[in-house]
Amino acid sequence: MLSVAKIQRRNAWRYYIRGVAFGDGRRPAGQSLKDAQELAGLPPGRWLGRGLRALGLTEGAEVSERQLELLFGEGRHPDADRIERGLLDDGVDAATARRLTVLGQPIEEIEARKQTPLLGMDFTFRPQASLVVLWALGDTATRRVIERAHERAVATALRWLEDEVAETRWASGRGRAKTPALVVAAFRHIDNRDGLPLLHEHCLILNRVQRLGADGEPVWGALDTYRLYQNVVAAGTLYTLAMTTEVCETLGLATVPREVTPGLRPVMEIAGVPEDLINWSASRRQRIEDALEVLTDQYVKDHGHLPSERVRHGLGWWAAQETRPAKKKPKPLAQLLAWWRASAILRFGRQLIDSLLDRCRAVGAAIRARVDPTVDVALAAVDVAAVVFTVREKFSRRHILAEARRHLLETLRGREFTRGLDDYIAHRALLRYSRRHTVTKPGREAPAADRMTYTADFPLPHRWWIAPAEGTPPRESSRYERARVASLAVQNAIRDARIRADTATATEATTSASSAPADHRDLEGETASAPHAVDHPGRDAAPTPAQRAAAVQAHQQAAMPEEYLEGRTTNPATWLRTPKNLDRLAAYTRAADTRRRAMENRKTPAADPASPVDQHRQEHEQQRQQPDPGQGQGLRP
Repeated sequence: MLSVAKIQRRNAWRYYIRGVAFGDGRRPAGQSLKDAQELAGLPPGRWLGRGLRALGLTEGAEVSERQLELLFGEGRHPDADRIERGLLDDGVDAATARRLTVLGQPIEEIEARKQTPLLGMDFTFRPQASLVVLWALGDTATRRVIERAHERAVATALRWLEDEVAETRWASGRGRAKTPALVVAAFRHIDNRDGLPLLHEHCLILNRVQRLGADGEPVWGALDTYRLYQNVVAAGTLYTLAMTTEVCETLGLATVPREVTPGLRPVMEIAGVPEDLINWSASRRQRIEDALEVLTDQYVKDHGHLPSERVRHGLGWWAAQETRPAKKKPKPLAQLLAWWRASAILRFGRQLIDSLLDRCRAVGAAIRARVDPTVDVALAAVDVAAVVFTVREKFSRRHILAEARRHLLETLRGREFTRGLDDYIAHRALLRYSRRHTVTKPGREAPAADRMTYTADFPLPHRWWIAPAEGTPPRESSRYERARVASLAVQNAIRDARIRADTATATEATTSASSAPADHRDLEGETASAPHAVDHPGRDAAPTPAQRAAAVQAHQQAAMPEEYLEGRTTNPATWLRTPKNLDRLAAYTRAADTRRRAMENRKTPAADPASPVDQHRQEHEQQRQQPDPGQGQGLRP
């Protein structure tokens, strides 16, 4: 998972130098960063990225406080003090010496235009909650495996950003160039503000990169930060996929989907970690949910209707900000590990905590025995295209690539895959099931492939209403739920067509083989009876085409999260079109109608006959006459 924040000139850079570099704690005034980190037992920051060579820095070297202040506070070379002293000794005046240590445009010039300089971005990588629990409560070997996978996944995501995304721009964006070299200062944190485990990495990316000028000499310019923002989701899914795969392969684990918020995409957690243990580590979630409920009630009072999906995301952000606790004093990892283990044992018992890894391995072995480590790229491509189109309608390659990585994580359940398979699935989804939406204007150069927008021609499923539990109001199906219904319907249609075609082919081959002369069957029987032939000595008999299609379908259904097949996302019993749920809707509608009339009577004596409640009732009566967009019904590519 990946989140992004800005590092700006005013007070934001001080927050990162004084707080983030010190484990989200409050560093005593006048104490150096290195001394404070040593006393608190915190790991020092380290330099990452290919752009370090231009600054004379070494990857993996320790980050000093003065280097942070010069780079992310003043936009100058990290060794500006030494360079400036040398220039002054050579007779250069102070103003010129300072200007020669500035990377790119001076901050003072930007502020003179009444603008706020953007000095960098904070890319924060963190694993799933179940991995954090295993890291916090596991032994030293388990903790080292997870930390090593975390380090490699962060490096993989940063390399992808350098190779595929990072660009520099100048002349108000009229000039652009690839810049596969970033300057990154990484700080590892081990807990949240409540003191509970939360392994994550703050990667401060400098908003300065080097390119070749018109005269062939290297010059410093600004990053295209908007382009980085656009690819945050794709980079985050790459980090999650890489880390989860390495941990599962090394420790023999597997993943299962966990629905965090009803209607939204599930999180692939480590199988065997109990839900209560995950909630124990996510201490802020309950406070955020309580604050979100208050904000939602206030929104309904102010606007007279429930918030949309986009508004709910904004309200969730405000709830997280309102419940954010104050900074605390950092503690050494050894002390935190002892406290976490004691707290978990008191709450869940020693037997569960001591056997947690063995339990996860046992569940993981069962899932690995059930799910074959293969991917049907044809079904993967149509699934990716259908989901992205239903959610967005207009999309770019980065959206397809992010969904392809999610598909691999959901389908393989933590199994290793061929490198580059995510790019191949994304390419096939764009080639086979998408059409270009971007229109090149006459006389202008066509945009790059990653800047084009696409769309598709999949049918959009009807919206429906869901009553998730007793005593709670119904909610409209989310875009993701509708996307899963559309994808599963198209996949089932492809499977049915594939099985019918393969069965017909196998029947024809069997018929022609049986009608051939006996000597022909004896001499060429292995070739003529292809469905039962052995493709190589020592290998098992090759299955028939129909058997291969059935095996692929069984694998895909086994790998697909259960709630997609039998849960409330695609199960018609949970849709508000069944008689039982329609009765619930009628009760809610009558109560809402009564409240509406009472409010209207207090305001004005006249009532509007065409109320929103009546409109909703008419819509539901119309939808009741329409066929359900259930699994395997009527939707075709």
